[in-house]
This record gives sequence, structure tokens and C-alpha cells, in this order.
Amino acid sequence: MVFERRLLTRDRGAGVLEKLWLIPWSFVLLLCAVAAVGYVALYSAGGGAAEPYASRHALRFGFCLVMMLSIAMIDIRLIAKLSWAGWLFGMGLLVLVAVHGQVGKGAQRWIELGPIQLQPSELMKIMLVLALAHWFHRASWERVGNPLFLIPPVVAALIPVGLILKQPNLGTGLITLMVGGAIFWAAGVRWWKFAILIGAAAGIAPIAYEHLHDYQRARIQTFLDPESDPLGAGYNIIQSKIALGSGGIWGKGFLQGTQGHLNFLPEKQTDFIFTMLAEEFGLVGAMSTLALLALVVGFALLVALRCRHQYGRLVAIGLGVNFFLYVFVNIAMVTGSIPVGGVPLPLISHGGSAMLTTMLGFGLLMSVWVHRNAEFSATRD
Repeated sequence: MVFERRLLTRDRGAGVLEKLWLIPWSFVLLLCAVAAVGYVALYSAGGGAAEPYASRHALRFGFCLVMMLSIAMIDIRLIAKLSWAGWLFGMGLLVLVAVHGQVGKGAQRWIELGPIQLQPSELMKIMLVLALAHWFHRASWERVGNPLFLIPPVVAALIPVGLILKQPNLGTGLITLMVGGAIFWAAGVRWWKFAILIGAAAGIAPIAYEHLHDYQRARIQTFLDPESDPLGAGYNIIQSKIALGSGGIWGKGFLQGTQGHLNFLPEKQTDFIFTMLAEEFGLVGAMSTLALLALVVGFALLVALRCRHQYGRLVAIGLGVNFFLYVFVNIAMVTGSIPVGGVPLPLISHGGSAMLTTMLGFGLLMSVWVHRNAEFSATRD
């Protein structure tokens, strides 16, 4: 539209109302639809009642929606300037967790901030995306090819990953590492460097396996043979597969799922929320949910393609990969394709930290879209 192009050409001086016009409201409606699926699933997980899961989910989403729209109005160049400050803030929270974090289910991953229980590893993924995007956004192709230039961003990625693994939180740590790797790849790091790292990782995998915690090794062994301990370590995934298969094409009907409502299905409000959806709404409901989530990832890719500055492109790719990995890992986990881990389904599972950081990321993504024609300083040598 002519009006939109006029606003974009004078992006620096655009007012609040003009920026509101540029917000992709269809994407906002898409997020509302995904959150509504979560509300329905959590209503069922609560035994056909809004309490204790669905009502909190709605309140959190409402608050985070306002936060997301507020962040979308912030000039992306200001966000770029604060990228490394955000990384330092995330690092501070990870150190705070290591010193004074709450211990739950054998892991030290949370901190109390007044009425809010925050998992800093979730926030750190977002801060890492911003920091790496800032490092690479003005780097030339030749500069990216220099191994010495890559040392600072590699260190910036490995330090938080190490702290997350120490909690221990293997799933989030690996996702954080892969999100960082996606930024390196999108910035133009040569493929052979990735090949060397992957080969080295494969070489040390047997050694790393011996240093895993007992419950982590048990998850891998259960993944390979869940029937070896059907009432112990293999119970969760066996019940998940039963629920997925019993839903059939159309499902058993809303509030009619037996595995969930008879409490055979574990963690039905968090890790296994997709299984509950599939049991009650069948293959059709499961695929419809996946289609909505795929559209979210597709929007992130669209933002990356339409953005005219490298910082915004890298941020959009990093946030899109982060969201995709969470969806992929959760779905693969509940279907038995990978070992079970504590990874929620974004905007659908019950949980405050995941909701907060997911919507924070979408606020940044929308800021990139609103300011996709913003002018940054020239490329450095």
C-alpha cells in the first residue's frame, strides 16, 4: 500500500498510531488462536474446569499480549544497542540460579522474583539471539570467514549453554546451542566449520554419555526400549502412545479422553498436553494444531525474507528456529521419536516462564517487522 510504504520510508519518525498500523494483526490473531487451543486443552486437563490451569493460562496470555505489542513499538535500532546488555542480564540470572535457585525434581532451574517463578534458561535463549545478531549484523563475508572473529560469539554461546547444562537441563541446553548455531549459519559461517564441530561432538558423545546423570541415561535407555520398564522409566511414553493411538481420526470427544481423565497420562498439563489434544480431537485436531504452529514459524521466515537489515534477519531466523525446535522436540518426545525431556509446547502447555519468553520473542519479531526498513550503519570490514 502507498500509505504503508510512506510510513516505512520515514520509519525513524513514525508515531505510535502509525506503528500500530504496521503491526501484523493477522499474526496477532494467529497467536490468539494457538493460545485458545491451549486454553481448551488445559480446561480439559483441569477435569472440565477453568481452575487451576486454563484461567491462569488466559491471564498470562492477556498480560503477555500487551507486553508483546508494547515491545513491537520499540525501535529495533534501540533493541540492537541493548543486545549485549540483555546478554549480560541473562547471564546474571543464570549465575543467580546456580547460587540461589530453587530446586525441583532434582534440578536447580528456577528463581523467585516476587510472585513470579522464572526459569532464566528460557530467557537466555532470546538474549543470545539478540547478542549474536548484533555481533554479525555489520560483519562482511570476509570477516565472518576469519576464525579469530568467531571466537567471541562462540564463547558467548558456550558459557550460557554450560551453565544451563549444569542445572542440569540437557534439553534446553541443546536447544540453546542449536539456536546459536542457526545464527552462525545464517550469518555466513562456512559449512566445513560446522562439519568439524559435528564430527568432534560425535567423537566425544560416548564420553559425554558416561557423565550424564542417572535419570538422563535412563531416558535414553527407555527411548531405545520403553517396554523394558513399563511401570517405571518407560511408563510415560507408553501411556502417551496409547493415548495418541486411541484418539483415532476424529478423537474421543472433548472431555472424553480416558488416558488423561483417568490419570494414566503423566504431566498432561505440561509436557504431554499434545497427547491429550490428540486423544480427544484425534488426528484431525492434532494436525490442525500443528498447522497453526507451522504458520507461526512461517511468519518468522517471512519477516527474515522481507527485512532489509541483517540484524533483523538474524533475529527473525533465531527466534523462528527457537520456536520450531520447541515444537519439534515436544512433538517428537510425546510420540517416542526422541528421549523424553521437560520441553513444553509453546503457548499451549501450562507454564509462566515459557509463555513469558515466547511472547517476548514474538514482540521482538514484530518489532523487526514494523521496522524492517530501518537504516543501520554501514557494513564493517
